Amino acid sequence: EKSAKARGSSLRVHFKNTREAGYAIKGMKVNRAKTYLENVIEKKEIIPFVRYRYGVGRKAQLKNLKIKSAVGRWPKKSCEFLLNLLAGAVSNAELKGLNTDNLVISHLQVNKAMCGRRRTYRAHGRVTAYLSHPCHIEMILEEESEKVEKGDEAAVDAVVAAYLSHP
Repeated sequence: EKSAKARGSSLRVHFKNTREAGYAIKGMKVNRAKTYLENVIEKKEIIPFVRYRYGVGRKAQLKNLKIKSAVGRWPKKSCEFLLNLLAGAVSNAELKGLNTDNLVISHLQVNKAMCGRRRTYRAHGRVTAYLSHPCHIEMILEEESEKVEKGDEAAVDAVVAAYLSHP
């Protein structure tokens, strides 16, 4: 098995921001994902918000990305949590003897965890729920497979023709 896993449960970080940050780095090589998240923390790059985009302001930095979304943010805490999880997954990969320079984030899933409940006090003696929205994160890193060259078209056509000619 050429994969390594890492997961965190009920992490005290916003679900929506973490989902968007996770979606942005899914499919990236590990080194690129690490530099990308560090750049987001320093506000040199931006996380595009694709699903939870309503009420999020438009940013000029998104012109640099080849993506349709025009809204984004720099979710610092979410990026820090993802960086820590990424470091754990890379450590697990080293323990398995995988080539860490060739790792790709093949699976990254962010799920909602149970809400943390607090209360806030309002005018006229009322009380309102004051919820936190934590999340579960899991990621799987896999070694990138070698590229396979495309076969000869004529040879494929000949095989298909021979297959179809038999009754």
